[in-house]
Amino acid sequence: MAALESFSAFTEQLAHKLKFPLPGETAHRVMQASSRLRLTFKPNHRTRRSAVLILFYPYQGEIYFPLILRPAYDGVHSGQVAFPGGRYELSDENLIRTALREAQEEIGLRLTDVRILGALTELFIPASNFHVLPVVAAIPYRPGFYPDPREVEDIFEIKLEEISDVNIIGSSDIQVRGEQVHAPHYMVQGYKIWGATAMMISELLAVLNAPDPALEN
Repeated sequence: MAALESFSAFTEQLAHKLKFPLPGETAHRVMQASSRLRLTFKPNHRTRRSAVLILFYPYQGEIYFPLILRPAYDGVHSGQVAFPGGRYELSDENLIRTALREAQEEIGLRLTDVRILGALTELFIPASNFHVLPVVAAIPYRPGFYPDPREVEDIFEIKLEEISDVNIIGSSDIQVRGEQVHAPHYMVQGYKIWGATAMMISELLAVLNAPDPALEN
């Protein structure tokens, strides 16, 4: 019961903080890869909108969220670790619905008890020409995961405490469509989390670690 009460307090505090101005690009730059494409390619009429779901849940006294491993395919996000998510469809009411629908399709998430807490700053990904909205949500128990094998090779359950450890931050050179980029990353469970996912995590941690804005006024 104490763990659930603690998780409830965590979600209430996070929902409260997400109502205030976000750190946005300041936090993104901490984990941003050096890429010529990012400097030269800007949003255009072909840019598509998408959303991902950052889903917190309690398990054994800890707070977790899931990440997925994309299978290898002929595309820019092949073999990458990411939040579940995908492109906006005309049938979606909004981008929150996009995030929920994609999580349902990719990891088998049942949406019954999912509570939306807010959203982080929308992020442009030049390599795929997507604007991505990170939607933050919570569910009061560990959900069952049923990955779609066409879109998900594996699911990682990440402890919030684990991703908050500054000792897992590193950097390396990565080949992206023939270009070598130097990318900061989080090393978690033997995988490098880099690119847009790392930038989203950086902003999330900045929000979580910030003082309560209401107490500063």
